Amino acid sequence: MARPLSSLKVLDFTTLLPGPFATMMLADMGADVLRIEAPHLPDTVRSMQPRDSQGLSSWHGLINRNKRSAAFDLKKPESIEMIKKLILRYDIVVEQFRPGVMARLGLDYETLKAINPRLIYCSITGYGQTGPLRDRAGHDINYLALAGVLSHTGRRDSGPAGLGVQIADVGGGSFGAITGILAAVIQRQVEGIGQQVDISMFDLAVGWNSLAMSEYFVGARVRGFEDMSLNGGSYYDVYQTADGRYLSVGSLEPKFWQQVCVAIARPDLYELGRNWQPEVQQQVRAVLHAAFVQRSLAEWVAIFAGLDACVEPVLNADEVVNHPHTQARDLVVGVPMLNGDTQHQIALPLKFSASEANYMWSGPPIGHHTHEVLCELSMM
Repeated sequence: MARPLSSLKVLDFTTLLPGPFATMMLADMGADVLRIEAPHLPDTVRSMQPRDSQGLSSWHGLINRNKRSAAFDLKKPESIEMIKKLILRYDIVVEQFRPGVMARLGLDYETLKAINPRLIYCSITGYGQTGPLRDRAGHDINYLALAGVLSHTGRRDSGPAGLGVQIADVGGGSFGAITGILAAVIQRQVEGIGQQVDISMFDLAVGWNSLAMSEYFVGARVRGFEDMSLNGGSYYDVYQTADGRYLSVGSLEPKFWQQVCVAIARPDLYELGRNWQPEVQQQVRAVLHAAFVQRSLAEWVAIFAGLDACVEPVLNADEVVNHPHTQARDLVVGVPMLNGDTQHQIALPLKFSASEANYMWSGPPIGHHTHEVLCELSMM
């Protein structure tokens, strides 16, 4: 069965997380992804812990699954010539170097476009190809800070909260790259042209913050900690239980909030909770904190199991993997490894009625497919 992107061929020059996660998803959806790697430079992702039975990190096994790996020293002219030959066959490039690096290597968009005018060239950087910060290094927390996301994500008494997931990296860099690439593919199908796609993780983080920014534009309001319904300024929050676990309460709508009041045996709290004055909401939160700490997480889960209340437990990784809904959605898959073992990984988080993702292999060692690629080039 053909997969959605089986017609696409991608040269992947990316490292770390944003680019590799994007190209992993493209490969899961059927794209032929060839990762170009330096043969002798250390790979941070491969060396992370824990390691699999091939001696590679679990992170590497995930974000480089379904890709082939070819090792080319891009400082050597002969390697650059090999890449230029590949451009005749691979009409999408994804790179994650700082602006100017690919130009110094002779692999920038303008140079490669002359070889293949239909080329789609996606550049993922922290701050984009233009602007005063274009050459500045950064990580997810920096982009979220500069985009204003962290200015209202945290608590009044402790300030911004560090997040356990990479919002700008994945939600911005990875999904932004996929969106940009596929939009360019559609335009190429219609108009026959290629183009460069400039993905800035800072730009996407600002986009994630668009609701707060719209309030600023219209009402000159600058959000702070715990000052609106979604960031701790209302009863929409997490609450500790008797056993030190946590319960999330997202019951903003009246029909859901009424169910919460029933569950904690406080029907009188309903009207108070519908009063959105900040001082009233803090009173409601105090009541909820006092109520939820009286029972264990398991007890509350049992109570809310039969209620439609938007109340769910805060789960750890083990509990997520073994949750019935995770299993029913086939979100954990066994991916073959090149040594014959199987590695469990999170599946492609997209579902299609006409096709399924194909998990061919987990991330391979550096240059595992170099000889195979060279043989293909010799036959051109």
